[in-house]
Amino acid sequence: MRRANIGTALFAALLLLCALWPLVVPWLHPRAAAVAEKNQAAPEWAEAQWLPHNGTRIQLPLSALEQRFARQFPGHIGRFTDGRQEWIVRVMDQPTRMLHPASDCFRGMGYEVATAHVRLDQRGQHWRCFKATRHGKTLKVCERIFNAHGAQWTEASSWYWSALLNTQANSGGPWWAVTQVEQVQE
Repeated sequence: MRRANIGTALFAALLLLCALWPLVVPWLHPRAAAVAEKNQAAPEWAEAQWLPHNGTRIQLPLSALEQRFARQFPGHIGRFTDGRQEWIVRVMDQPTRMLHPASDCFRGMGYEVATAHVRLDQRGQHWRCFKATRHGKTLKVCERIFNAHGAQWTEASSWYWSALLNTQANSGGPWWAVTQVEQVQE
């Protein structure tokens, strides 16, 4: 009987610790509080250098599905267009497994996805590109991940492990993940 009471008391203490932990962490680690506060501020989209050409971009509202995803995402998500192309931009201050390849998203939406290839654009930026087809409509989708230190990745998994393990001298965040989508004229 005594062991059951000790077990119950320990379980109750663990639950209390779990409930209070979000209040304790900022006190123990002031840097964690600063990062959390920084994550609340929206990025300066207008100053972003991710747009591949000089043009007008209009911020689009997130869809209901994107809004639900954004609530759980450890960073910020924005959608933009120039009237011809659309960009989905995600900014992260920490490594996350919630960033996954665009090809997974398009497959999940019912698109047939062609084999991806890496291309180098005129600015020396690496992009992972593929074509996605559904209902006779084909899209060209290209994506890249980069930071302000000049590091760039074309796959979410290689970015994640590089960011998590800090395997490159310039692999620190914040990181920008940009997906560019345009309709292919056939």
